[in-house]
Amino acid sequence: MMRVGSCSARVVSRFATVGLAVLILLATASAARTAPAAHREVLPNGIVLLVAERPAVPIVAVRVFTRAGAVFDPPDRRGVANLTGEVLTRGTAKRTGPQIDSAIEFVGGRLGAGAGRDGLVASLAVLKRDLALGLDLLADVVLSPAFPEAEVKRKIAQIQAGIQRSEENPAAVASKALTRLVFEGHPYGHPVDGTRESVSRLTRDDVVRFYGDRVRPDTTTIAVVGAVTVDEARREIVARFGGWPRPATPAATVPFATPFASRRNETITRELTQSTLRFGRQAVNQADPDYFPLAVASYVLGGGSTSRLYVRVREDAGLAYDVRSHLSPGKYGAGFVVSTQTRAAEAAKVVALLETELSRMRRDPVSERELAVAKDYLIGSFPLRLDTSSKVADFLVGVEEMGLGLDYADRYRDLIGRVTAADVQRVAVKYFDPASFDRVTVGKAP
Repeated sequence: MMRVGSCSARVVSRFATVGLAVLILLATASAARTAPAAHREVLPNGIVLLVAERPAVPIVAVRVFTRAGAVFDPPDRRGVANLTGEVLTRGTAKRTGPQIDSAIEFVGGRLGAGAGRDGLVASLAVLKRDLALGLDLLADVVLSPAFPEAEVKRKIAQIQAGIQRSEENPAAVASKALTRLVFEGHPYGHPVDGTRESVSRLTRDDVVRFYGDRVRPDTTTIAVVGAVTVDEARREIVARFGGWPRPATPAATVPFATPFASRRNETITRELTQSTLRFGRQAVNQADPDYFPLAVASYVLGGGSTSRLYVRVREDAGLAYDVRSHLSPGKYGAGFVVSTQTRAAEAAKVVALLETELSRMRRDPVSERELAVAKDYLIGSFPLRLDTSSKVADFLVGVEEMGLGLDYADRYRDLIGRVTAADVQRVAVKYFDPASFDRVTVGKAP
């Protein structure tokens, strides 16, 4: 999955209770189809409202997602979406940041904001009895942020410090470099948080301009999940967001990523005893039928302790502690990555093993056992993505943004269940050619 709702702020609280009703209604392993995951309607100003009634769960989780992620960063202002998300809750026309914090903490709720690749999200979790207060605060930060100068400067310093720390982490360095190669020429190729240099140039005016240009009702989805009815949710949301005017100008669009013409190998030399290796290429997201057999193929190749890469590289050869592959889908493109870390002297051997296993996936059909293990894991683990109201809210936003439909939880299970060994080999032939991968090594060259 996207991770459907991968751009949302993390809202961790004592309200993260397991919603048994969610497990039963959205992601059970039974064959019977369920009702749609939520009610959907479009408000007059273009807001998409999604409501999932969960009367047994006394918590209400709300997400306000708008297409204002890092893909919309101006080329000379990389990181401005991330900065906007970081300061969204730090003051409004009515309240200071500390006043907002105090008000939500007084009722034991959580209110946060952040930006990812595709969008900016403000998140709320409160008890049903405190929903009116929570929504007042949520609407205030979304519709009337003040972006105080001192808070902008403070967040810039924090972001720069975080970027500097990441530059000392070989895995983070490798991931950023690989993303740049795989998505060269596309906004996905740039880090969400920007670079130290680009962030140093950002100002409050940049944040205000970005917010004014990108945060708008007709690119916004609001998901409400918990002990609330559709009528209640509609009334409360319309009361606060219904007067948000829809701009006359069309919303900005982003093209879907296309692969770069040639593959590249890049070594970032570091005097380290370990070499961090990344193979990557563009793939497909959930809107493409290939996604489902590719998800199964990825699990067989490098998805767990029974995967081919794990057995071959770690157990048989003893050359790595961890080796894996994964899909990373987004609205405007998707990546497939193989990653590991090994002793610098053994890097060439590990690269050869990765190539061998990629080629073997293309050549040799997966066994019945491999196929069953992969499908059972993917279907069986799906409920864990939906075991709290907050996760369901993220899920609803994600399926809306991807255009997957509110019955996606059921269709995901069915589509994974239908994958055959022939399907796996077909997508492996298409996507697992070792020559089609960009490669990054952080350490000594293999």
